[in-house]
Amino acid sequence: MPKLLATLSFILLTIGFAYAQHATVRGSVTDTSEKKGLADAVIMALRSKDSIMVGYTRTDQSGKFVLPNLPQGKIELLVTFPRYADYVDEINLKDSTDIDIHRITMILRADLLKAFVVNGNAAIRLKGDTTEFKADSFKVQPNATVEDLLKVIPSIQVDKNGKITAQGQTVQKVLVDGEEFFGDDPTLVTRNLRADMVDRVQVYDKKSDQAAFTGIDDGQKQKTINIKLKEDKKNGYFGRLSAGAGTGGYHDSQVLFNKFQKKEKLAFYGIVSNTGTTGLNWQDQNSFGGGNGMLSVDANGNVIGMDDISGWNGSYSGQGYPLVQTGGAHYNNKWDNDVQSVNFNYKVLQLFVNGNSTSNSENILPDSTASYYQNQAQKFNNQIMRNKLGGIYELQFDTSSSLKLTVDGTMIHKLTSSTSSTQSLLVYDSSMLNNGNSSTTTTTDNNSFNSDLIWKKKFKKKRRSLSIDVTETYSSTKSSGYLRSLNNFFAKDTLSFSQLTDQYKTDIGKNLTLTSNAYYTEPISAASSIIANYGLSVNNSSADKLSFNKSGTGKYDSLDPANSSNYAFNTLTQKAGLYYSYVRKKINIYVGSAAGYSSFKQKDLFLDTVGTRNFINWYPQASLRLELAPQNSLFLAYNGNTTQPTLQQIQPIQNNADPLNILLGNSALKPAFQNNIRLQYWFFRAISGNNLWTNFNYSFTNDAISTNSYVDSLGRKVTQSINVNGNFVVSANVDYGLKWKKPDIYFNANFNVSENRNNSVVNNQANTTNSSNYTFGLGMGKYKEGKLDISMNGSATFTKSTSSIQLNMPIQYWSYQIQPNIDFFLPLKFQIHSDLNYTLRQKTAAFPGNYDVALWNGWFGKKFLKSDQLLVKFSANDILNQNKGVTRNVSSNFISQNTNSTIQRYFMFSVVWNFNKTGGAAPSGGNGIFIAN
Repeated sequence: MPKLLATLSFILLTIGFAYAQHATVRGSVTDTSEKKGLADAVIMALRSKDSIMVGYTRTDQSGKFVLPNLPQGKIELLVTFPRYADYVDEINLKDSTDIDIHRITMILRADLLKAFVVNGNAAIRLKGDTTEFKADSFKVQPNATVEDLLKVIPSIQVDKNGKITAQGQTVQKVLVDGEEFFGDDPTLVTRNLRADMVDRVQVYDKKSDQAAFTGIDDGQKQKTINIKLKEDKKNGYFGRLSAGAGTGGYHDSQVLFNKFQKKEKLAFYGIVSNTGTTGLNWQDQNSFGGGNGMLSVDANGNVIGMDDISGWNGSYSGQGYPLVQTGGAHYNNKWDNDVQSVNFNYKVLQLFVNGNSTSNSENILPDSTASYYQNQAQKFNNQIMRNKLGGIYELQFDTSSSLKLTVDGTMIHKLTSSTSSTQSLLVYDSSMLNNGNSSTTTTTDNNSFNSDLIWKKKFKKKRRSLSIDVTETYSSTKSSGYLRSLNNFFAKDTLSFSQLTDQYKTDIGKNLTLTSNAYYTEPISAASSIIANYGLSVNNSSADKLSFNKSGTGKYDSLDPANSSNYAFNTLTQKAGLYYSYVRKKINIYVGSAAGYSSFKQKDLFLDTVGTRNFINWYPQASLRLELAPQNSLFLAYNGNTTQPTLQQIQPIQNNADPLNILLGNSALKPAFQNNIRLQYWFFRAISGNNLWTNFNYSFTNDAISTNSYVDSLGRKVTQSINVNGNFVVSANVDYGLKWKKPDIYFNANFNVSENRNNSVVNNQANTTNSSNYTFGLGMGKYKEGKLDISMNGSATFTKSTSSIQLNMPIQYWSYQIQPNIDFFLPLKFQIHSDLNYTLRQKTAAFPGNYDVALWNGWFGKKFLKSDQLLVKFSANDILNQNKGVTRNVSSNFISQNTNSTIQRYFMFSVVWNFNKTGGAAPSGGNGIFIAN
């Protein structure tokens, strides 16, 4: 009897164990109209590792199916039906015993070929809000970089500094396989990785971790490109070594090394250069920290501009002569079946910039006899040292919950010195209005530490979730320096008086913010959910700005109270919101709103006074996404937000660094409310190669915060913030591409327009400024392997600005750009490259000179070794020696043009070695792919 019981127990346990190790997959199959199910469609489950069939069934009369008793692990689900493209998808049954994949919509083979996919290799695919480009569908040269690949992808543009624009918006992040790669520097991805390593390029608006998890749009979006690598390129190492020496002392040396081993990535780089083309990226200005010497406080009590009096933001943007010494390291890995992952980045940079610049501007006033020109010349010598370390650790407790910790810290040391001279002349008779000279020297130290901890939990009920996010940000600034300026004021060319400033200044600022947010989602039907959130934020800031005059002892120890301040700020903010989400196969609706209540306390430690303000912020939002057809999408969105006046607008902190600009406060300022509407339409046809991308944006503001400015007879401007109505911004861009098949030439046309209306008051007279920019561009390109790679881009831009105070003095001009680029591949592996950027600017009454610039670069080289890994070349930069560093700006009743000293003609001899050892078999598997057999 005991043996019989033991045997029965063993059998029952075995049956139970076997039952627990099997899963069920259910769903339905319909045609593209979704009006009827497809009966008798074949459903097969194939084991991924060996393609052995482990399940088979057919759909019933309504198109539904159930595949029971499937083994756990990865399977390939294959769906077939006559005249329809086969559907293949990979499903991981490891963590679930019952999976409902809902509806599979089959596509007729004929429609599929018209739309987008051939043999599972779509050149372009739209997956939700992500646009995906198949890298091998776009031709580039051997050893080309990711940056070269991006330049030939529709709707993506890359400028000479590496700045990326996708679908009309600036790209702020570039990821590799969804992970950070050297943190906040996109060019270290685009110029480091090779194009032939890339499987797909994905473009999307990256949301915060919490927004991506809950579906709540918290406004934290970054246009992002994700580089998905080929599986067989994730094993091995690759990199580049280069060195160049040129005339005039120019040099450029680089080392880049990457080692990938499946999910583990290790990389480092080092760059020493004074050519201005490497080691510096377009996003450095956001990374190094900077200010303009003016301090203000935003609606949350954060201190803005806690920096120095130099006005240098710590970056190089083509102005002056740079020397950069920079390096960094990156490591990321996943282990324990992807349960744990880490990501570390370290970067160090030392930058020296010196040079000079000139600025010429025209200020238009209601009385034409009071309008004046202003000319300024500046010399500068700046340097910065920055260290930045960041890391991410993520832990998956199980399939339903995870924890993610992100930390980073930055240390900056900055030295600046500059001298400048300014003069203002009346337009109507060229008489002197004022002139001045100034010099500044500043030493600044910035330190920051930020951390974020987010916990996410999904419950058993589908789409029910809870997430909690806690964030800390800390920053401190300590700067000191000297300001010496002498300004002279005239009346009819006769000196009226002079103003001398000779001071030592110190600036100490600190800011600490703690923020927590909780989000809860609850499904209320098969397609809709309710999302609720609550957040609490505490901000404590301080700003101690002191100015000292020389005393009788000759030392700077006499405090100037009028230009000194010591403030403490405390803000408590509570925010709650409620949202509704509806998601179907071809439609996605999202609507809701949040409200925030803030209590702001400002303490003047000099005067021992306290000021308080309480205010409410509103954040309504709604969006609609329609999938009109395969590769054809429409998106419409609205959001609104309240903008509170800053402390600088209500009660400005005086600063005498610029005596020609004086700020007055306005305690009666009301909050502004901005409404934003966005419309997008997109389609792509793979067979014809035609594609269209459109964006339309409209923004209008109630009680917009504008300016009331008055320029006195001596040329000093007094400005006060006021509320106005009628301000709006309209912008649109259209990008259309097509491919001429027979000669294999790609054409692109784009049109961009922006209209801006700004209301203000100038010298006691209401002023409406209407500004317009219209740009039309054309491009073409052809690549023939081993022969040539040629492209031509051109654009024409018309700029116009009119002010109601002087309708007879409109500002309008044309500017043109012509950009040919060509590579000839000659016998014996020789290559000739040439590129030109020719900019033409129309002369105006304010700027009658010739400011056309033709930047012509080229090189001649020969490739050696297997796969052309070694390149020896002789290059020429700015062959015509015309680089003038000219920029022109138009705003309100003001136009300016700047000319900067910058790098000009030099010749360089360089050697570049691209090394590579990668390999390994790529695993098979699909992801919802239709195959047109």
